[in-house]
Amino acid sequence: MLTQPRPIRLKGRSYLALTLTPELPFEDWLARLDDLASRSAGFFLRRPVVLDITGLDVDRAQLRTFVSQLGSRQVRIMGIEGASPALLGADLPPAMADGRPTSDFEPPVAATETAPAEVAVAEPVMPELPKAVPSIIVTQPVRSGQSLVFLEGDVTVVGSVASGAEIVAGGSIHVYGTLRGRAMAGTMGNAAARIFCRKLEAELIAIDGYYKTAEDMGPEFRGKPVQIWLDGEAFKVEALA
Repeated sequence: MLTQPRPIRLKGRSYLALTLTPELPFEDWLARLDDLASRSAGFFLRRPVVLDITGLDVDRAQLRTFVSQLGSRQVRIMGIEGASPALLGADLPPAMADGRPTSDFEPPVAATETAPAEVAVAEPVMPELPKAVPSIIVTQPVRSGQSLVFLEGDVTVVGSVASGAEIVAGGSIHVYGTLRGRAMAGTMGNAAARIFCRKLEAELIAIDGYYKTAEDMGPEFRGKPVQIWLDGEAFKVEALA
């Protein structure tokens, strides 16, 4: 007697992936990528990456070579965004679109017309209060190899962040101990996010996709309590009192 086979269950699930936005010429951009990898070993290891080539004038052969060059650097591309269908094929990663859709937009309801003899009375408008930013507090040190991801808002670590660990936050990052690992703030497009730490020994810091190694910020801030923020595309660092 044949039994009814169980249906295949398909579930939707979102994952955090890095997005690389290369620039032309690829050779110069790859040199900068190699510099980043040399100062932050294992940054791309076991990490899904999306390649965004929106606006780049490249052909299929150039794209195929570029993806191969990334693969030789242990950068595994899971999808390509911004490519025309003619550029992609079975020998390249699939096309991808925006990974995080915006919330639904509800158009305002049109006001009804009043009779000429009626007088419209305006209702008082209450100012909209700012919404509280979600946040989490981590009371344990973040150990090497651990990855703490909180895309909804701020992350506060009461202890330290070890070398080889990372904090990924949609908002700001506060570390009340030593920051030795990687700290990536404003990862969902929040350029106003900041990074605060009691002692800066970071391997890498990033805000809104812009990154910098601690060595690039100058030795005068090494081992000091600092706050870091973006001014346009430039990092600003200031010692905390």
